[in-house]
Amino acid sequence: MQSTQTRRRLLAILSSATAASFLGGPRISAQEAPPETTTIRLGKIPGVCIAPQYVAEDLLRSEGFNSVRYVELLSANVYDAFAASTIDISMAFIAPYIIQMDAGVPLVLLGGVHAGCFELFGTDRVKAVRDLRGKTVAVPELGSPHHVFVAAMASHVGIDPKRDINFVIHPPAEAMQLLADSKIDALMGFPPDPQELRARHVGHVIVDSAIDRPWSQYFCCIVGAHQDFVRKNPIATKRALRAILKATQFCAAEPEKAARLVADKGYRYDYSLLTMKEIQYARWRDYNAEDTVRFYALRLHEAAMIKSSPNKIIADGTDWRFFNELKRELKS
Repeated sequence: MQSTQTRRRLLAILSSATAASFLGGPRISAQEAPPETTTIRLGKIPGVCIAPQYVAEDLLRSEGFNSVRYVELLSANVYDAFAASTIDISMAFIAPYIIQMDAGVPLVLLGGVHAGCFELFGTDRVKAVRDLRGKTVAVPELGSPHHVFVAAMASHVGIDPKRDINFVIHPPAEAMQLLADSKIDALMGFPPDPQELRARHVGHVIVDSAIDRPWSQYFCCIVGAHQDFVRKNPIATKRALRAILKATQFCAAEPEKAARLVADKGYRYDYSLLTMKEIQYARWRDYNAEDTVRFYALRLHEAAMIKSSPNKIIADGTDWRFFNELKRELKS
């Protein structure tokens, strides 16, 4: 009942005379063309940090999407779903996006949403990223966001992640227990895992991407889409991106209500609320999406995880026109 009331509150905000000031921009013009398609498919992953995508459901409907589908994915790997054409657009993690683009998956990056969701946890044997040399790090799978972000961090301090780190495969819940038992040295956590690790007093934070440079200076989560979807549906693409960015602002302004909407998708409310309060969703305008792609492409190139240059990735796989338009349109 409470989730239904929260959704109604969100819709009331959208339709009220104060929508412009609350959500940071004017309501949709009646003269704006309708979307080319009324169906949109987004990814649903175990992580909570892509909360704006879940909060955006009713906003997407207000943008003209009569059918909003969240495709259930067993891991944070939305990239295979893009390759299989089972999702159209989705928030996801920037570094794996770049690897998939380098491999030829027909993706286009549209705009950044937030920074600061991932944290590297370790035992007392690991005080800094440079201490990962020769250590054991748990990841759900090779190529997962957990693996790719650790590899990027390692390469940034001169560690060869393929040669110098022993990656072992464990699901996040299992990895957290292994860290508690000191059977691994470190793990990369995405919400709600960092919130749970802190609640259980397991390990310590080695890198917090919300505050530690250079990671805190760049988006970690970004919106990408299948190239065919953007090419065929430019109006729908802009409308979907607008819904996600408005939802991002809602997460910042109304964390309790946003957390209830996220919990309605099957996540724990308490960890969802902590995520809403810890991630700086309100600062999505402050970061540069193209600089983010360039930074991570350089790190992944150093780690020999991609062959393409940053300039090629940017030229072939990014389209910031909708994002730039919406920055102006939603300007507070």
